[in-house]
Amino acid sequence: MLKAMTRPGFWCECWTQRLDGRRPPALFGSFDAYSAVEANNWVATILRTISPALDTAASQEAWTRLQDDRIDTRRALLRREPWTVSITHVSTRITWTVRPALFLPMAHRRIRELPSCAYDFKPHSPRVAN
Repeated sequence: MLKAMTRPGFWCECWTQRLDGRRPPALFGSFDAYSAVEANNWVATILRTISPALDTAASQEAWTRLQDDRIDTRRALLRREPWTVSITHVSTRITWTVRPALFLPMAHRRIRELPSCAYDFKPHSPRVAN
């Protein structure tokens, strides 16, 4: 029964991490992709968008990933294998991960619209140690 309700796809995340190690990695964004092409395009679009703002080495690394590694990336995703790419800009490492996932349908969800109850939740404020 559960298998009939799930939909295969990919869970995509973008993490940033300062290289000085003083802060833990931070989730910058996430995306639910419903095909290998959509997952690959999510990462490629972000790399194309940010590459002009990166330092020379990071920009070249981004374009190498976009051009030279494109076929290997697509093959890995078509085999439903997890895939990760990282680039380093100055003192920050940016990592994109794409993992196979099974998505459960959400009640009252239309296309990519979140249910109205999603807006009722407020993030918790961090507690300050006394």
